[in-house]
Order: sequence, then structure tokens, then C-alpha cells
Amino acid sequence: MTIADKAKPQADDKGLNTLLGSTKQTTDKIIANDDVLTSLIALGQGDKVRQFSDNFYISGEVVDTAGKVAMILSDNMHQPANIGIYTPNSDKPIEVTDPNQPCAFVIGSLSLDSEWYAVKSLTEGIELYRQLGSQGLNVTILVSINPFHFNNMVKHFAEVKQVIVTATIDKKDEITKPLLGVNVKAIVTTFDLLLSFDNYQTLDDVLNEPDTIIKDLLAEAWGKLGDIADQASKANLYPVEAWGKEGEILRDALTAITYHAQVTPAMAGQCMLGALGTIIQQYINAPYALGDKFMPVSLFLLTEGDSGSGKSRTVGFTHKKLFTYQNDKRKEYRTLRDEWLAQKASTPKKDLELWLLENPKPKQTILLVKSGTIQGFLDNMLIGNTTDIAWSTAEAALFLSGHSLTSDTAKSNISQLCDIWSDGSFDRLLSPRYDTIEQNSMNGVRFTLDLQGQPPVIAPALNDEAMNGQGLLPRFLFAFPDNMNGQIVYNTDERLDAKPEQDPRLQAYWQRCRTLLDPIADSINKDNEGNIIRFNMPFKDRQARKALADYQTEKESQLCKGGQLEKYASYARRLHENASRIASILAYFDGRRVISADDIHRASKLTDYSISERMRYTDKPQAGDNDAQKLISWLVNYCNRQSVKELAYSTAQSKVTPKHLRQKHNFELLAEVLESEGYIKIITNGRARTIQIRPELLEAK
Repeated sequence: MTIADKAKPQADDKGLNTLLGSTKQTTDKIIANDDVLTSLIALGQGDKVRQFSDNFYISGEVVDTAGKVAMILSDNMHQPANIGIYTPNSDKPIEVTDPNQPCAFVIGSLSLDSEWYAVKSLTEGIELYRQLGSQGLNVTILVSINPFHFNNMVKHFAEVKQVIVTATIDKKDEITKPLLGVNVKAIVTTFDLLLSFDNYQTLDDVLNEPDTIIKDLLAEAWGKLGDIADQASKANLYPVEAWGKEGEILRDALTAITYHAQVTPAMAGQCMLGALGTIIQQYINAPYALGDKFMPVSLFLLTEGDSGSGKSRTVGFTHKKLFTYQNDKRKEYRTLRDEWLAQKASTPKKDLELWLLENPKPKQTILLVKSGTIQGFLDNMLIGNTTDIAWSTAEAALFLSGHSLTSDTAKSNISQLCDIWSDGSFDRLLSPRYDTIEQNSMNGVRFTLDLQGQPPVIAPALNDEAMNGQGLLPRFLFAFPDNMNGQIVYNTDERLDAKPEQDPRLQAYWQRCRTLLDPIADSINKDNEGNIIRFNMPFKDRQARKALADYQTEKESQLCKGGQLEKYASYARRLHENASRIASILAYFDGRRVISADDIHRASKLTDYSISERMRYTDKPQAGDNDAQKLISWLVNYCNRQSVKELAYSTAQSKVTPKHLRQKHNFELLAEVLESEGYIKIITNGRARTIQIRPELLEAK
């Protein structure tokens, strides 16, 4: 449908409003034969263009517009703000009537639930919208008609919502430096994003490439967030013995990864649990203490770590074979898909319906993703794209502070996640707009969550009433290890000569992971449709079953008044379930098909460590805040209540609680500490002073 409008010349100086009011339809060849305009109309954006039949008047001045097309440019509230004069079938640049007005040609709806991408050319914007839309992504493209005003345009729209920009590594600084401190996410890739799409890669593929860099330009402008916690609050000792004896594959792998990645054992252990849970959740179920009922072995993991804490390095070792396997499956899928498309194209139309029934489109095997949304995972489960998947990300805010857990439907989403963890099923009442999804419930799905985040993101989540009360957080395994800042060594001969790829401890671990990913055909059972029938891991003997029952009873006894776990009832009652899951995973990795009492004892060391870490983290903000923590907490809460990002220095000093912080020498000293550690900025303008709060501290709320 052609919806470009023809504008009549105006002499009454009504300008832009008159142009936008023109609704006369046109099917002129001047539009139909132009690739850009044809593409825009095909994408449903034709209502944003108008065709001129004569010159046009703006502010009393004539504009040479005869035979040209106007593109309606919008501001960040999606209101018409400018006009771009485009000459069809010509290489002439588009002329903007008011270059000083920040605006963009918007491809898409500019809805707040879409991802906003900014580009410098209309051609690039059209193709990016087409490619991302074909991948099922909800996006809006902001085109800077005048590329020289790109930065101003991005800053203008970033006042409303985070804007995404893309760049190749060789042009990274050119794009990112002018936007430092703006609410912008930069995706920096080795190859141009559109070129990657032409080579059949998806956005997820590109984001999962090891060389891809994702930068939060708003956070980077503030520098690294410092540590204002009292040094007395130290991490619990991690139970490395839970991974077996020295000389055994998992224990040796933990030691090797801790050394090569230069991280704490807790970081290495959490990542190993994430990898093993991802691999093994498709094969087995774990027993309850009674031994006659079973649960998924999926794990929810939450690890605290500042940027640069080593999570990515560690995952490179623990998930190495997972990445290789998934890349192999991705290549295999592309081959099968291309063959299927070729056969489909060659099948006569009269036989096509039957052929499609007998030859369904190949499905891609995806075990692990780094980015996504809860709704995306649930939708893919409902339509059958996946039944076993893990979300592993160093950006816990994508989950904890994402729309799905902060929207009006947060409680429903939390409930569904709890159901998936508990028994691998969920019910979901879908909107009628989901006409492509026939099911509203799923059974037999497995979902592992492996999250890492910085303290400002984790702290609000751990104190969130819904996530605690509905049982989501009690299902997690926690680790809040000390950072390794100042302790990492690069330049010794030992480090320079270290070759992780040749470390026999890692080779043994990787070989076992690959064997589990590609099992011998007769080692697992499948149904008639080729789906794996999960094996219910039994206890080796009564002693093993009693070990789990003893552990469950022990934790229950600690819930009494004055007991160690009195305030953590919902957590305590999940510890034995996580212990059974971990024990099942450890046994299956070792090639055993029964769980021993030793497996339970070792697994319980990891769950005890987790609850100790959770209690330590909770006790810190509730009872152990130092004055600096109390001040930043008050500042953040005040700004959130007032819906502001800054406040007057005098206002803060006169209203802060507890009241002893209002004393001049106390307040000035603490404000200086917070500023030096990157939590606030104190801006002086004449005699007035303003306190600005680090943006992600507010966003984390």
C-alpha cells in the first residue's frame, strides 16, 4: 500500500503543520521507482513521507521542493520536529530544514519496550530494521539524516531511553568517545554487523562472539565503582574439597582454572556449576529424600563481581566445550536449513503441504545464550525451539533489573520461573496477539540461570520483597567472593610460559565435557520422536538417602526461634533440593548412575557455603552498614522517591538520616569518600553545590 502524500505549495506560512495535514494519496512513479522510498513503504513507514508537487514555504521563505519528497523527522517524544528534503533517484544528500533541531527519521514505533538503534544513514537503517525484524526482535531505528549531527541526535533520544550504537573495532573510539557519559550501549564487533547478517549470523551469534565488546558508555564516564564496605566483612572460605580429592578431574580442573584465570575458587566453582548444570540438565533428574520423586537438576546461580573480576576469563575455561559444541551445531543447522530450503523450493506447489508435514524445518540446537529476556525464553519453550537452555551473563541487571521482573507482570514471571526450577513446567496465559503460539503450558523443560553482577545491581535484588517472598531468590546458589584487585600477576616467567590449552588438568575436564555433550548413542534413552528420556538418578543405598534426609532435618532444626536460619526459612527449605541436584550432577559427571552418601556430603558443603554467603550479604546492609553506605543508601532512596537524578548539597545535609550524618564534618568527609569511589559527583556552580548520583545505582532500584 502506498501511503505517501502529495503536499501542495503553501503561501500562508503554516509550514510543517500544513504539510503534515496534507493527506492526498499518490501513486506517482517518482516514488514507486525509488529503492529507498519503496523500501520504507514496504516496511510500513510510508506515512512518514510526503511528495511535493511544487515549491514549499517555511517561515515565509520558499524552499526548492518541486518534484521532491519530504521525510517527517521526529523528536524523542515521537512528535514531528523537522523535515528532510529528499530527491528521489538521486545521490544528492537529504537537506534538513532546521539542522539545529535534534531529530531523527524513525523507522518503527519508538515504543519504550523496543530496542532503539541509532545509525547515520537511511540505507543502513532500512537494512538493519529489516534484518533485526526478521530475527523476531522488537527494534526501533533512529536515522540521523545529517550524519554530522549524529551525536546530538543520540544524546537527545537517550534522554528517554538507552540508545544502542554499533561500530567495528577499528572505529570504536570514533563512535564511543563523543558519547561517553550518555545513556548509550555500544556494540563493538570485528566485522560490520550487517555483513555478519549477510553471512547468516543472528544478533545472538554476534553478541556471543568472543571478540565482541559491549560497553555501557554511561557507566564508563563515572569510572570504576569503588568499595566502601568495611574490610571486616570478608567472604566465607570456599569448600574446594566439595569438588573431590586432588587427582580427580573436577578438583584438578577447579585448581587449574583458579590458577590460569587468576580468580578465587568461589568464582571458578560457580562457573563450573553453571557449565555442568547446562550440560547435564538434559540427561537426568535428581531425587528427593524419599527416593520416589524426582526434580530437575537445573541450577540458579548468582555471583557478585565487579567489572574485570574475571568472570569472562573463567567462563572461557569452564564453558569452552559448550561454546565449541554450540558453534558446531550452529554450522550443522545452517547446512541442514539450506538443504531444507532448497528442497522446499524445488517441491511442486501441489505437493508442498504434504512435503512440509513429512519434512519439518530443522531446529537449531541452542544450549547456552548470553543475552535475552524471560519472555523470550518462555516463548521459545512454548513453540518448541528449546527444552534445555541456560542463560549465562556477566550482566545480571539484564535479568534482575529487566522489564520482566520490574513490570506489572513481575509476580507472574517470578512464579513461572519458580515452577520451571521446581518441576520443569509452567503455565502461561497468552495474549490473543500471540497467534503463532498454540500452547499455553509446557512440561519437561530445563532452565539454568548463571548470573554475575556488580554490588549496586545485586543489593536491591536481594532485598526485593517479591523475589524473596515468592521464592525466586531462595532457589539460587550464591557467591560473593573478594575481588582480586592488585593481586593479579602477568609478567613472571611462570605466567608468560603458562599454556592453559596444554594443561592436562584442563584437557581431562574438557574431554569429559565433550563426551557428555556427544554421548554414545546407546548410553541414553530416547522416545519415538528422538527426545532424550531423562534418567532418574537413584540413591546408591539407604545410607545415601539418609544423608540427604539428615541434611534436610538439620536445616529444619535451625529455623527455630534463635536458630541460625530463623530469618531464612524459605532459603533453608531449598538447601536439600540444591544439594540433591549438585550431588546428581557430580555423580553423573564422574560416570556413575547412583548417588552416594559422599556425593550428598560434598554437595551440602556447597549449599552451606551459599546460605552463609547469603546471610553475610543480608546482614551487611541490615545491621552492618558503615556511615558511607548509609549516606549513599539515603541519597539513592531520596532520588528514587522524588524521581530525580540529583539534589542540592544543602538539602541532602539537612535531611539525611540517621541525624548524626548531618553534622558538617561528618557529611563533608563521607561525601568526599563517596565521590572518590565513584558513587556521586559534587558539582559546584557559584556558591551552589549539587550532588549527582551514579546513574546505575538509581537504575538498579
